[in-house]
Amino acid sequence: MNRLRLLTLPLLIGIAICCINGGDLAAQTATYATEGQPEDDGLMLLQIEPYDLIFFTPEAGGGWVKVFPLPLPNRKVPTSPSGSLSFSVVGLEAQRFAAKWSDIAKVDLWEDRLQREAKTRIDQGDFVGAYPFLAVLLRDYPTIPGLRALRADFLIKDAARRFRAGELEPTLAMLEELRRFDPSFKPELVFNVISQVTDSLMQRMVDRKELEQAQQLLARMKKNYPGTQVAAIAKWDNTFLEMAKQRREVAIAARDVKDWRTARQAALDSLFLYPAVEGGKELMREIAKEYPLVRVGVMQEASELDPTRIENWPARRAGRLVYRTLFEMRGTGAEGGEYDFILGDSEQSPDRLQFDMSLLPQKLRPPLDKFTSQILADLLADRARPGTPGFSAPWAATLSQLTLRGPQQLTGMMRQPHVLPASLLQIRIDGEMLGMKPGDPTGVYDRIMKEQGETRFKLIGEPSVETQPREIVELKMETAAIAVSSLLKGDIDVIDHLYPGDANRLRRSNQVVVENYPLPTVHMLVPCSDHAYLADRNFRRALIYGIDRQDILRGELLENQEAPGCRVISGPFPAGIEANDPLAYAYNEQVIPRTYQPQLAKLLVILATKQMEAVAEKKKEKAPTLEPIRLAVPNDDLSRVACEAIKTQWEAMDLKVEMVDLPPGQAMPDAGTADVVYVVAAVWEPTIDARRILGQDGLAASNDQFVGLGVRQVEAANTWRDVRDRLQELHATVNHELPIMPLWQIVDSFAYRRDVVGVGRDIVSLYQNVERWRLNF
Repeated sequence: MNRLRLLTLPLLIGIAICCINGGDLAAQTATYATEGQPEDDGLMLLQIEPYDLIFFTPEAGGGWVKVFPLPLPNRKVPTSPSGSLSFSVVGLEAQRFAAKWSDIAKVDLWEDRLQREAKTRIDQGDFVGAYPFLAVLLRDYPTIPGLRALRADFLIKDAARRFRAGELEPTLAMLEELRRFDPSFKPELVFNVISQVTDSLMQRMVDRKELEQAQQLLARMKKNYPGTQVAAIAKWDNTFLEMAKQRREVAIAARDVKDWRTARQAALDSLFLYPAVEGGKELMREIAKEYPLVRVGVMQEASELDPTRIENWPARRAGRLVYRTLFEMRGTGAEGGEYDFILGDSEQSPDRLQFDMSLLPQKLRPPLDKFTSQILADLLADRARPGTPGFSAPWAATLSQLTLRGPQQLTGMMRQPHVLPASLLQIRIDGEMLGMKPGDPTGVYDRIMKEQGETRFKLIGEPSVETQPREIVELKMETAAIAVSSLLKGDIDVIDHLYPGDANRLRRSNQVVVENYPLPTVHMLVPCSDHAYLADRNFRRALIYGIDRQDILRGELLENQEAPGCRVISGPFPAGIEANDPLAYAYNEQVIPRTYQPQLAKLLVILATKQMEAVAEKKKEKAPTLEPIRLAVPNDDLSRVACEAIKTQWEAMDLKVEMVDLPPGQAMPDAGTADVVYVVAAVWEPTIDARRILGQDGLAASNDQFVGLGVRQVEAANTWRDVRDRLQELHATVNHELPIMPLWQIVDSFAYRRDVVGVGRDIVSLYQNVERWRLNF
């Protein structure tokens, strides 16, 4: 075999092959042939180890051989080589060979073949196939001749293809990448095409009313191309300016006829379309000063107004605008909640047996200034009288007598000491109590309009200062992302309810303030029907074991972000936010949350079925069938995400699950429409909320005798130590009996623009300080 004339030992390839079995090398391996061309590897080039090809001259016998990448200086074949070339043949790694340069017709380098393959595919319009070859070349051989031109050719041709297909965003991205990669590549052509694509993309966004995206694109293009090379920039800059001027004229016309809502929205639109529009900011300040108005983005609309509802976030939020509560929770202390007596001052005696209330009508605004001690006494007496609408069993068990000590003085005597009597008197004050019509407001705002997605509350009477909002408008946000975007744009001024991921994103903006509510909400599943299996404790345990609560909370709800205080819980009470948090006085840390155990969950379902069948057989009755579980979902993003995940995991247990969407503002399903409901509860005063969650008339409507006994023992406790001990015992009982299925607690947040002042910090409800809200002009 003289075509490989070896100049050094070991032996000739021909000899080596003969040593194999005396046959032809071509018959043994595809790494060598005496004639013809090697097969085209095509896409296989991306999956095999690199190799170079050596082609021999006809005088040397012809043929070719695959060799390991040659150690050539700078990986370049010499133009006038002399002497010999040493190499290793693929498949014969243990031996070294050499050939005279005069016997070599051509050396085909690995990277050259990659480049040819990429070019062929580009010429054929196979850009998807060409891309991986380019990627390898750019990574491993970034300096080889012709690569820059090849990459530029790829970008311009693929951009043209995408433009013809209407893929405008990818087209623009590729053209801009081409400009960054090689500014010298046909600049006039590239700028012209960038302008065309930008123009088409802007037009499409405007036609689709995607003005925010269009503005962001225009701002970026103005920054990246400050000259006049991209003609579309100037065109659309002028277009947005004209649109802004038109909206400014609408705002002026609406201002002149005192249509303040239209004027404000048009002025906002004008500034949004073109922040530098002449007179835009001055007009906005003028309108805001003439008619201060605050727009609040809400995740859930309020269908009812009741600031005392612990399971209905929108009712509790909006209810505070329209109605006051006799004792309002203002925050938390070392021992339970801190309450304000809205009619004056209150004081509890050291022995906790006397509770004095002094009315200060001169400090109250109408209609609360109509309150007298007699009206208050009637209200508190009715609360202790069975059969009345506001009856409270704990208050009836606590109150001994009421004594009038003057027109503005009232004293309540207790049968036994109570740690926090104010917590028992969170009574919504309705205008009817003061001789007005039923439902008349007692807060500073009244609901004057409720339409799909919008509710307006108007200030009652004259403003205390000129910057006090005349209206508060609640706007239903379709998604949390839209709410965040609207707040940053200025379309809304406040967001009432942020989840941790959105709060973290908003904290990066210097335009808004983000605050946490000081108390977490407790999320739980509450049975709400006569579903035979849900009445079985083992089945409820199966449902809990079948939910990967940690994964849903961290992955789905918190988006894998750090959120202090957000955690899986084992009971109906909040666990606090920090270690040794006094807010967690009711939470029993010794009760560990059940872990995710899907196999155990399935076994418990089988056990529950077998037990029901045995009982039915004993009674000679038909055993109940396992009907689909109807899961009721509140009308908000987080609840839906959580319930979708729960549904998926229950279905993995071979359970049938149906989702039931609750109407906006409704926290509990209508009777007979669902079997279990996802509840977000403000369990902020466990001493009284235990009954509201677990009592026979509570959310769970529990008839469990152990749970009922635990609730009564909590209400009978007369020292804080007893209260804590009995609440933690009740926690353990609930974990065992599962009248509710605890999921997790979440620390919620709110956010507002900096021109809204007086909102406050550590507030338990968004409108807690609404009387102090002001707009900063």
